[in-house]
Amino acid sequence: MFFLIRFRLSFFLFPPLKKLRRKSLLFCFGNVAAQRRRQHAITVAKERREAVVRTKRLCRVGVGGGGDDQLTYDDDGDGGDMMIDAEQSILEAQTCSAVQDLKLAMLFQGKGAMQKRVAALREVRRLLSRSEFPPIEAAIKAGAIPLLVQCLSFGSPEEQLLEAAWCMTNIAAGKPEETKELLPALPLLIAHLGEKSSLPVAEQCSWAVGNVAGEGEELRNILLSQGALPSLARMMLRNKGSTVRTAAWALSNLIKGPDPKAATELIRVDGVLEAILQHLKKADEELATEVAWVVVYLSALSHVATSMLVKSDLLQILVERLGMSNSLQLLIPVLRSIGNLVAGDAHVASTVLVIGQSITDSILPALIKCLESEHRVLKKEAAWVLSNIAAGSVEHKKLVYASEAVPLLLRLLVTAPFDIRKEVAYVIGNLCVAPSEGSGRPKLIADHLVFLVSKGCLPGFIDLVRSADVEAAKLGLQFIELVLRGMPSGSGPKLVEKADGIDAMERFQFHENEELRCMATKLVDKYFGVDYGVDDE
Repeated sequence: MFFLIRFRLSFFLFPPLKKLRRKSLLFCFGNVAAQRRRQHAITVAKERREAVVRTKRLCRVGVGGGGDDQLTYDDDGDGGDMMIDAEQSILEAQTCSAVQDLKLAMLFQGKGAMQKRVAALREVRRLLSRSEFPPIEAAIKAGAIPLLVQCLSFGSPEEQLLEAAWCMTNIAAGKPEETKELLPALPLLIAHLGEKSSLPVAEQCSWAVGNVAGEGEELRNILLSQGALPSLARMMLRNKGSTVRTAAWALSNLIKGPDPKAATELIRVDGVLEAILQHLKKADEELATEVAWVVVYLSALSHVATSMLVKSDLLQILVERLGMSNSLQLLIPVLRSIGNLVAGDAHVASTVLVIGQSITDSILPALIKCLESEHRVLKKEAAWVLSNIAAGSVEHKKLVYASEAVPLLLRLLVTAPFDIRKEVAYVIGNLCVAPSEGSGRPKLIADHLVFLVSKGCLPGFIDLVRSADVEAAKLGLQFIELVLRGMPSGSGPKLVEKADGIDAMERFQFHENEELRCMATKLVDKYFGVDYGVDDE
C-alpha cells in the first residue's frame, strides 16, 4: 500500500498497487498522477462555479465605450432585483411583446429600418438583462432565437451585431435546455470571433461562446468541432485588457475537460504561451486571474502543456504573484497552477525548485502566507502544494521541515476543517520518508518522524483513521505504521495505544473496504498480538 502523495512518492509495508511499473520512485504513480490531475481539474471546475466565479456570466451592460456600454459582468446577480411572481409575469409578457416588435422590425423595409431593428433589439436585450431571473424561456417561446441569428449575419451594422450578441450572451447564461437552443447561432458567433469583426463585436461573441462552453462537455465538443478554440486563442494575443480577459475566461470554460485534447491544442497555438506569460507578469489582477485559470486547466489536463509550461518562466512568475497579491480570486488559481506543475512534472522539484535559488527561497514564504490566511480555500491549496514539494528529494523535505510552515501544519492538523487536515496530513507524512532507489520501500527520516510525533501529530492521524473518508483513513493507517515501525526503542506501539490507535484500527475488523480491513488487521496482529505487553508485566 502507498502513502498516496499527490501523484508522487509512496511508502508502506504492504504490496504495491498492481499494473504500475516503476522506473524510479518519482515515477511510480505516473498513470495515477494523470488520472488524479484530470479529476482534480473537474473538481476545480465545480468549485469555481459554486464558490468563486460562476461558470456562466449574465451580461448586464455591454462592450464598447463608457456608461451603458462599458464591459462588465454579473456573477451573483444584483441582489436587489429579486422579483415577485406578479412582476416576473409582467416581465415575461413584456418580453413576448418585445420579440413580436422585433419580428415586425425585421420585416420593415422603409426609411429608418435599421434604427427600428436596433431599437427593437435593444428592448429585448434590456428585458433579458433586468432581472435576477431573466425571462429567457419567454423570449425563446416567442421565437427570439431565429431573429437573433438573422440579426447576427455578416454585413449587419455593428450596433445591431452588438445587441444581438448581447441577447445571445444572456440566453446562454440560462438553464441547460435554454442554452442548447442557441445551437443554430454557434457558427455565426464563432465566425465573429475572427478579425473580420470589430473588437467589441468579437468580445461580446466570445462572452456568449464562454457561456455556452460553461454548460457542459457536450456543448464544449460542438464548439471545438466548429473551430472556436483557435479564434479565442488569437483573441488572447490582443492588447485590449477586457478583450483578453473575456477570451481567457471563455477558453478556461472551453478546455476544462475531461478530454485533454483541447488543452493540448491551445498550448500549441503560436503565441499563446508567450501571451500567458506576459499577461500573468504584467497584467492587472482581474486579467491575471482569468489567465491563471487557463493555466490551471492546461497544467491539470495536458502532459504536453505541462511540459511546455515548466520549461518556460511560468513557475517563477506564479510564485512572484503568489507572494505579492492579496486577492483571493487570483491566489486560488495561482496556487492550483503551482501545485499542478510540481505534481505533474517529476523534473520540476529537481530542476526548477533547486535549493538555494531565488524561486525556491520565495515559494515557502508565499505558501506560509496562505497557510496563515483566514480563507479556508487558500489553506487547503497551500497544503496541497506543500505536499508536492515535500514529496521531492531529501533536500526539499529538509527545506520544508526547517521552515515556519511546520508549526502551522501541526496546528492545522488538529484544529482545521477535515478537508484541510487531510491535505496537511499528506505534507507531514511526506516529511517522514526518504526516496529509495529502485522499487524498494522508502526509508524513514527518523529525526523528522520523532520530532513531529513529539509535537503531537499522531492523534491527528488517528482521527483520520476514524473518519468515513476511505482515502483519509488509509492515510491515517499508513502513518500509524510509520510510528509503529520507526519510533526508537520500540516505543511506537505504546504511543499508538496511548492515543487510542488500537481502538481506531479495530473498527476495521468487519469493514466493507477490503484494503483498509487488511491493512488494519496486519498492523494489529503484528504489533499488538498475544505477546504485546508481556515484557511490561
